Amino acid sequence: MAFYNEEEKTEDYLFKIVLIGDSAVGKSNLLARFARDEFYPNSKSTIGVEFQTQKMDINGKEVKAQIWDTAGQERFRAVTSAYYRGAVGALLVYDISRRQTFDSIGRWLNELHTHSDMNVVTILVGNKSDLKDARKVATAEGKALAEAQGLFFMETSALDSSNVAAAFETVVKEIYNILSRKVMMSQELNKQDVTRIENGKTVVLQGEGEGDGEADAQSKKRCCSS
Repeated sequence: MAFYNEEEKTEDYLFKIVLIGDSAVGKSNLLARFARDEFYPNSKSTIGVEFQTQKMDINGKEVKAQIWDTAGQERFRAVTSAYYRGAVGALLVYDISRRQTFDSIGRWLNELHTHSDMNVVTILVGNKSDLKDARKVATAEGKALAEAQGLFFMETSALDSSNVAAAFETVVKEIYNILSRKVMMSQELNKQDVTRIENGKTVVLQGEGEGDGEADAQSKKRCCSS
């Protein structure tokens, strides 16, 4: 459980984002580069789950992205599956120099959809773009898969920082935009409801003894109409 002091409770929005993908594709270094502008060439596989927070300003609103680094090793998947819950964004990462990590994308998407909302904003990230001579997955393949699955797509390099911030910001901004549209729609519906009430007729209740005929025998309710 994470605790925040009073000074940290100033954000307008808090979005949970998960990093997923096979082990050693560079998830931890992507997070380290984005959150702290650091890179660890000899970093070890993440055991369990770690998270970092990063504040961003979007249209004058302070947004805090809580980014979870989920271990890619198979034996830890049962432990980390609970951490998908509540996620509104995901970076699905593969290593452009290791074909098998790209082939695993379908399985990771299935796991993401199983443990989280189907509407999670997801970007497919081909990491280690600096390894040009060792490339095993063409950029076009990544783009094609992303388009087929309805995902954003970007190639990054945690080593030289290429597109790292852009990948995270793409997800956070899209989440914010979706939320803003929902808020605007909700406000518009509320306005319409208020207008209907203001234009409605007065509700009149008639009890026994009031009026004649059938109205004398029972209470009547005249409903509001626009």
